[in-house]
Amino acid sequence: MALAASVVAAPVLAQSSMDTENLIRTRDITGGDVYTLNGPLDDDTWGNWEADGVGPDWNDIGEIEDIILDRDGNMIGIVAEVGGFLDIGDKHVLIPVDDIRLTPVDDKTYVIVTRKTEEQLEEMESVDEGWWN
Repeated sequence: MALAASVVAAPVLAQSSMDTENLIRTRDITGGDVYTLNGPLDDDTWGNWEADGVGPDWNDIGEIEDIILDRDGNMIGIVAEVGGFLDIGDKHVLIPVDDIRLTPVDDKTYVIVTRKTEEQLEEMESVDEGWWN
């Protein structure tokens, strides 16, 4: 994803001026909404699927809490807050990068759309603060 590329490219930025048009800051992603599609997509369709803005039939099911990188700077996925109401009964899940697409809403705002259903996300293991230790 573009985010991982921007993290890996950090040393290059110090050496030369770079076109910042293709760089995305994490603050433009975290806090954004997480959407599901109304139907499942097979691997081939999902692999070629792109969107430019939020689709009218997408379901807003949560919020992007964090972006997870490995020690090499590669994006692993996002932590999303799903379920619940007004922070009651919600849970945090790690959605792998293969199951998400970063979608622009405007010049500085992004959302995540996932091919997983809301039910699949709610069945995932919770990744609260204790999970990371």
